[in-house]
Amino acid sequence: MIRKENILRKRICFYGRVQEVGFRFQAQYAANRNRVTGWVKNEYDGSVTMEIQGTEQQINDAVAEIDSDPYIRIERMETKWLEPDPDERSFRVRH
Repeated sequence: MIRKENILRKRICFYGRVQEVGFRFQAQYAANRNRVTGWVKNEYDGSVTMEIQGTEQQINDAVAEIDSDPYIRIERMETKWLEPDPDERSFRVRH
């Protein structure tokens, strides 16, 4: 069982070939497989922003799974730790 104090939340801004390559849907798939919550959305500058919540291992595994997609090329990530959202229950694609 995962204890509440082990749950972390991170905002990650991805740069590179991250739009028009299925990034958001790959992120949702990876999030569901790794049992994390949060959201992902495209930004007007061509980047993608994701907030992801789970254990550090779950977050790392989900990001690694996204990065393993042959169509996605992450060149740079900017990350920021956030306070977890205790009411969040799923991962969704924002439009």
